[in-house]
Amino acid sequence: MGLAQGNDIYTIVGAGMCGLGMLVAPEVMKAAFQWPVNEPIAFGVIGSVYTGFGLLSILGLRSPLKFAPLLVMQLCYKSIWFLAVVSPLLVTGRFPAYGITMVVIFATYIIVDLVAIPFATVFAKESEQ
Repeated sequence: MGLAQGNDIYTIVGAGMCGLGMLVAPEVMKAAFQWPVNEPIAFGVIGSVYTGFGLLSILGLRSPLKFAPLLVMQLCYKSIWFLAVVSPLLVTGRFPAYGITMVVIFATYIIVDLVAIPFATVFAKESEQ
């Protein structure tokens, strides 16, 4: 196994499991990491990730196809947010009014991503490209 593969596994286990835990069992994760209710660390991470997406999108202006996976990532996390966060809040009647703006913004991104992503090219085998 190469360094890149090891990094992928580390990301899958570390980031993937942490993110899933935050979505599925937030109270468990808060207790495990001893996160206070209003804490700056998660907001800093989220802000950093969004800033990174923005900076990489600038590079995507020059080479759109090379950076199409960034759009796929954006589509994935926003869709997961709708399924794992918004839907349960709506079903239980606990969706906060202040979240409507975020829902509208994320929905527009999902629609644009579905139209803009060249899925056939992004998911083609390398020999087919």
